[in-house]
Amino acid sequence: MSKPRVRVLLIGCLSLGLLGCGRQADASPRPKEADAPPDAAASDPDKLAWMRGAPPPADRVLRFEDGSYFRFPAMRWSVSNFRQLMPTVNVSRGLGAPRPLPRALREDIDAVRFTPIGSETSMTWGESLAVNYTDGIVVLHRGRIVYERYFGVLREDGQHGCMSVTKSFVGTLGAVLVAEGTLDPDKRVREYVPELAGSAFGDATIRQVLDMTTGLAFSEDYSDPNAEIWAHARAGNPLPKPKGFTGPRTYFEFLQTVKKQGEHGAAFAYKTANTDALAWVLARVTGQSVAELVSRRIWRRLGAEQDAYFSVDSIGTPFAGGGLNTGLRDLARFGELMRNGGKVGEEQILPAAAVDDIRRGASREAFAKAGYTTLAGWSYRSMWWISHNEHDAFAARGVHGQTIYVDPKAEMVIARFASHPSAKNAYIDPTSLPAYHALAKHLLAKPR
Repeated sequence: MSKPRVRVLLIGCLSLGLLGCGRQADASPRPKEADAPPDAAASDPDKLAWMRGAPPPADRVLRFEDGSYFRFPAMRWSVSNFRQLMPTVNVSRGLGAPRPLPRALREDIDAVRFTPIGSETSMTWGESLAVNYTDGIVVLHRGRIVYERYFGVLREDGQHGCMSVTKSFVGTLGAVLVAEGTLDPDKRVREYVPELAGSAFGDATIRQVLDMTTGLAFSEDYSDPNAEIWAHARAGNPLPKPKGFTGPRTYFEFLQTVKKQGEHGAAFAYKTANTDALAWVLARVTGQSVAELVSRRIWRRLGAEQDAYFSVDSIGTPFAGGGLNTGLRDLARFGELMRNGGKVGEEQILPAAAVDDIRRGASREAFAKAGYTTLAGWSYRSMWWISHNEHDAFAARGVHGQTIYVDPKAEMVIARFASHPSAKNAYIDPTSLPAYHALAKHLLAKPR
């Protein structure tokens, strides 16, 4: 495969949120100063005026087909405008009025100080937002909005790619069906989806898929043109395939080709294909796609302000591994739902047992084998990242800085959209994680 072809495929893959948080990504060296991309101010998509005009100037036009839309800094515009560039399916919020989020904005949050991981110099919360190329951030404390900021082209009524935060929605749906008795976590995947019997997923249990402890021959090393992630990206790409193409053309077809490597249950290994396999199981047992399930089981009952949407493959299959796009406040509402044990107000919309199981986490020993230097002591349960810190914080995480961070002890939820030039959370965690914890301690010490 030629280098130009690899570049285009990589960009297309990034757009759908496929880049994960695995060992390969975490261990990569940081870029040299000479290679540093433009900072948040210089790459501001609003100032760069991408896709503005009727028609836009030629040098401001971004296209899905040639990958131009996801080259930095252009991707800072694209993450808030995926629906203009690729096919999608709607996630309806229904016709009812949104549930209000009370506002109690605070002026003291920007000044909260913390020391980044590996640094001897502190910075403020406000300074960290630009460092992490934040597009929008909302902080809830005790269910009230205490902080809300938007940057670039993202607005209050806009939507943004959630990337791999999507996985936590799908994992939550899986946990719900387990708690309700619809899914048996100890059953093999092939018992629900016989088409996967000959794949690596066939003899994996539902629990192993939920916790990503499957043994898959599935590399997410984007520097290797022969890595399985490329076949996944090609299968999910909705554009017409080139003449003579004989590979998988849909996510369903691709999943049947995944081979086994190692033993299931031995170690945590972050692989996006697990989420797409789980989505197939969910669709088979419920008769609904993950887009329909998110709408019916979460979005319509959450009191969301906006519809959400999923990117889809060539036959309209939602990309479960990273294709969800939402409004920022609605993302925070989902975090608040999880903080409150599956309740919205007095209404229990998710089984408390499902949320409790997620928040307890899984094997830290299995997780440690993945080699995350910024997540020591964490675990992974039903596609959520569990910190096991003194606040029992847990998170949904996506490439380029997408986050839902829930701190039960501080009664705090943070929802963030971002467009960091690096997809890898290893570049973002050193400033984000200590900032979140410092804010949690600040809210505990100075409640209002």
